[in-house]
Amino acid sequence: MFGSKKVSIDKNLWEKIRVIAEAAGYSSPEEFVAHALERQVAEFEGAESDEEIRKKLRGLGYIS
Repeated sequence: MFGSKKVSIDKNLWEKIRVIAEAAGYSSPEEFVAHALERQVAEFEGAESDEEIRKKLRGLGYIS
C-alpha cells in the first residue's frame, strides 16, 4: 500500500481481528482494520474544534 504506516498490535488482539475479519468476509485482517479505522475517523470529520472532538471522544467512552 503506497504511503502506508506500520502499527504494532498485540498478538492476542490480532488473533481476534483475524477471526472476525474472516467471519465477516474481509479479504484480510488488514482490510478489516482499515475499514474499522475509517469508520472511527468518520465520527470526527466535520468537528470544528478540539473541544468538539473531545466531547465526541467522551461520548464514545474513549476519554473521561
